[in-house]
Amino acid sequence: MTDGFMGPPWQMDWRLDALAAREALPAHVREIVDAARAELITAKDPYFRGIETDVALPDGMQVGPILSSEPKGARAVFFDNGKGWLKYTFVPRTEDPQIVVEEIFWQ
Repeated sequence: MTDGFMGPPWQMDWRLDALAAREALPAHVREIVDAARAELITAKDPYFRGIETDVALPDGMQVGPILSSEPKGARAVFFDNGKGWLKYTFVPRTEDPQIVVEEIFWQ
């Protein structure tokens, strides 16, 4: 139990279909996804990433909202220079904050 809001590293849970899609990716793409995961779980605030924080992301990776009209809604990490994306939400609970990966895609 904590007295306040926890910080990174965040927990990350995967929907079963997203996890199965990740496991079906080629090994080199899974490595890129793992790098994106590392960025998310160590970010100070994975729910909002501004342009200034994207500078620190690895080459070929960007983070942005799915819908600009929902600033606290789902986010996408675009990786492999836009060939793939990982859709996630951040649940900022006091006792158990976590990132939930809802969907992953790569072409």
